[in-house]
Amino acid sequence: MVISRWPRDTGTTVLIMAGTVGRSTGARSGGRSTRLGSAAVGLVTAAVVVACAAPRGPQPRHTAVRVTHPTVAGEVVTGGATGTYVVPPGIHKIKHVIVIMQENRSFDSYFGTFPGADGIPMRGGTPTVCVPTSTVGCTAPYHDTADANGGGPHGLPDALGDIHGGRMDGFIRQRDREHGSCALPNDPACNGYGKADVMGYHTGAEIPNYWAYASNYVLQDHMFEPVRSYSQAAHLYMVSAWSAWCHGTGPMGCVNNIAGPYVLQQFDDLVWKELETGRLSLDLAWTDITWLLYAHDVSWAYYVQPGTEPDCRNDSAETCPPVAQGFSTPGIWNPLPLFGDVRQDNQLGNIQPISDYLAAAKAGTLPAVSWVIPSERDSEHPPWSVHQGQAYVTALINAAMKSPTWDSTAIFLSWDDWGGFYDHVGPPTVDSNGYGLRVAGIVISPYARRGFIDRQTLSTDAYLKFIEDDFLGGARLDPATDGRPDPRPDIRENAPGLGNLAGDFNFDQPPSAPLLLPTNPATDSPSIPGYFAGLGRCTGCTVLPPG
Repeated sequence: MVISRWPRDTGTTVLIMAGTVGRSTGARSGGRSTRLGSAAVGLVTAAVVVACAAPRGPQPRHTAVRVTHPTVAGEVVTGGATGTYVVPPGIHKIKHVIVIMQENRSFDSYFGTFPGADGIPMRGGTPTVCVPTSTVGCTAPYHDTADANGGGPHGLPDALGDIHGGRMDGFIRQRDREHGSCALPNDPACNGYGKADVMGYHTGAEIPNYWAYASNYVLQDHMFEPVRSYSQAAHLYMVSAWSAWCHGTGPMGCVNNIAGPYVLQQFDDLVWKELETGRLSLDLAWTDITWLLYAHDVSWAYYVQPGTEPDCRNDSAETCPPVAQGFSTPGIWNPLPLFGDVRQDNQLGNIQPISDYLAAAKAGTLPAVSWVIPSERDSEHPPWSVHQGQAYVTALINAAMKSPTWDSTAIFLSWDDWGGFYDHVGPPTVDSNGYGLRVAGIVISPYARRGFIDRQTLSTDAYLKFIEDDFLGGARLDPATDGRPDPRPDIRENAPGLGNLAGDFNFDQPPSAPLLLPTNPATDSPSIPGYFAGLGRCTGCTVLPPG
């Protein structure tokens, strides 16, 4: 795969999108395409109907206008505290960005006692903070060795309640106030499966691999969820820097909605209707990052682990037979099949099973940009196993490190929202939508600074910013320049307070050797899934646990 960029010999160039909207019959995905099956056929059929008799056959890509700046060491792009900044030339040593997104853990719940990090306030190893209960007294953070946790409610009202005007003391009250059913495991109203553990935190004794990555690479201790909401909105922000409700199929018909386009069961109902009938009833019509990647001929893939769906077809059911999740199943963790521009650009084939990720890593054919999404059981979303989720992530990272392309790879690992768990740092305000509560972020790369703690203010907007700076010449999801305007409230990648991930790298250092870790490390959790019994440590393994 060749990444197209404007020549740099006459000056630095910024790409600005303009002109017409094009269509193509091809789908670039690291040199191969994958059939989506009957469900995706329904999506494609619906997209053709929606296209309003668009011309058949290959159409031109979105046009790009060159804007040349005075010659500098790297590209001059928009954003940052001064409005523009220079992208370090070394960033282009990174030819493969892999975003691994897990579920529902606050920073303090995983790294609250990590040495040197902005963790739980303590004196002599004893927490100095105590969160009020719903009755009398308070509960301090405590070491929780349990492998399966309950967490707490984590929708928009809960984010506001937990933050409590910056006091960060509403976690127990919100857990006790919510009476939502936990029949839908990923319902943000779930109040913790009866486990009162929102104040619990893990250490390197339960999550040794995560702590090893943080010790050897970069830990980001001011990474915030991009939006004050739950997984649906967080995943929408991850690929588009916005969350909206759309009326019709045009991007200008979308309106801001940080609770997500639909509540969980409405979203599920519409997805099921689409899968059953082949008729498009839900259109995420605003513009996402794949629009720019396609326009600049940059390959991408969104890998989804097969397993079970996070909810039931019937919202009144306490339990339901497992419903298969696959790469062709749209949902709150897999929204790209529902984006109009993905269908318009005929890029549905870039949404692939996770087995394709493992095969591409082994062959050295990963695309420029990859997102990797777990099944429910491997997600770390309560009540699922922390140990199993860590094993899944470790296998993915081992696969990238054993790949022929390791020397040109950057892995961004994070958790999509806080899951109701305690965190002591109040989120800064970037706009009316966010930021949300603090989560952990880790940067893993042969060029990552060793043992570095990044204290910049970050969110997944910074992932998009890095991708845009590395592969797109600084082009942004900007309605004024991207050729597909929508009414988003701001350009998140250009927020003055948003940090720059380039600072997490030393592009002058020789590439570091892989750090291959065991997928079944020792743990002090009293109980872990039976799958791991008798497996041994399995250092460097790339076999995923069952989804």
